[in-house]
Parts: sequence; C-alpha cells; structure tokens
Amino acid sequence: MNESAHSTHVDVRWSDFDRFGHINNVAYIELAQEARNIFAVEEFVGRGLPVPAVFVKHMEVDYLRPILPDTTQVLVTTSVVRIGTTSFTTRQSVFDRNGNECAVVTCVQVAVDVATSTPRPITASEVKVLQLGAPANDETSDNAD
Repeated sequence: MNESAHSTHVDVRWSDFDRFGHINNVAYIELAQEARNIFAVEEFVGRGLPVPAVFVKHMEVDYLRPILPDTTQVLVTTSVVRIGTTSFTTRQSVFDRNGNECAVVTCVQVAVDVATSTPRPITASEVKVLQLGAPANDETSDNAD
C-alpha cells in the first residue's frame, strides 16, 4: 500500500452483493466514489478549503478477486497519480477484510465551473492538496489537458 495514500473504510451494504454471493461489479465503483468523497472532505475541507466541483471524465476498473459476504467493510486507498491543467487522476485500491487487493479503480476527474459546467483550471491551492495525495518522488504534474 502506498504510504502517502489516503485510506478510509467504507461499509458494505447488503444490496452490494449479487445472487452469486459476491459484491456486484457496479458496487466497486460506488465504494470507490464514496471513498473519493471522503478523501475530498478530509483533504480539502480539513484544510479550510471548499471541495472542488469535479466531473468524472473517465473510469477504469480492474477486478482482481471477488469480495465475499464475510467482508462487512472495505479499505479503500486513494492516491493522486496525475495532475494536469484542468484534470487529475486518482488510483484507488479496494481491499477485503483479509487485506486482499480486490479491485483497482482509476478515475480521471475534471475541475468544472459550476455556473457554466465547463472545465476550469485547477487552482494552486487545489494542486497543493492534490500533491499531498501523490506518491513520494513521483512526477504527477503535467500540462497534458
């Protein structure tokens, strides 16, 4: 697990499980989204900043192993792996109760102007917070947007 990653526990709901006895593929995305929201509140609001408005542009999920009903809470780590001009990318790992990595969720999020619903540059203060969630000694900033 990445030392600089934000970690949080997310409760698994009964409705997250499918008829085959494991968490449904869509539930992994919802668990990751809940962890990203917690990351935003703890990292931005915790530093006296508002949570930036973002839209999800792209998401990929690699399902590594099933999460079974004996898991009532998952651990989700969130790292910022890229920061661009208007967007940033997070990588999240979802772990079951035994510490097994069960899914990896990569999500590109675009900062938006709420009034116009159009992309806007990520502010310097937002970059500073996002860099706190970046792996050590990693070049996360670019201008590829």
